[in-house]
Amino acid sequence: MQITELTPAFFPAVVSLANTIHGDNYLSHASLRAMQLQGIAKGINASFVAIEEQQLIGYRLSFAAGQWQPDNWCTEARWPVPRADMAYFKSVGVSAEQRGKGVASSLLQASVTVLKQQGAKAGLAHIWRESPGNAAQRYFSQAGAVLVKVHPQRWRHLSETAGYFCPVCGALCNCSAAEMVLTFSAG
Repeated sequence: MQITELTPAFFPAVVSLANTIHGDNYLSHASLRAMQLQGIAKGINASFVAIEEQQLIGYRLSFAAGQWQPDNWCTEARWPVPRADMAYFKSVGVSAEQRGKGVASSLLQASVTVLKQQGAKAGLAHIWRESPGNAAQRYFSQAGAVLVKVHPQRWRHLSETAGYFCPVCGALCNCSAAEMVLTFSAG
């Protein structure tokens, strides 16, 4: 497996994989381009893809500290670092055949390394609690992240306004998110 930075050459495969995993209209070429740019700071890209045998098997979208906007599902008062030092882990996806093989962990480590180089001290994520077996929350907890708050119906507004079609709920998403923070170690 090779971990490499996300570039536009990978956009079609990332959009396809993300929409397969997270539901129709989760990503588009335009939204992915905007997200990729949010991860670039100090000339370094914090978003990555995993490739095996010339096939995309996973991706991780991460935003640099100061290059994303907290929303109603962010509990800043409970964060261990100020907003200016908080990166954001936007999305991760691994093909069904490759799950459980350390792909997501390798992608996370690549992003953490770069986010620290960019100056971030921690990273926030809204973890999809309805992922199969709640694997997403387990994986992020094993990486050292701590739960800040659970947000019911986190993505419902996307169903109502952007045509997001949840793979669990259908046309109206009722899934919850675990707001979690991974504090970066020094060095």
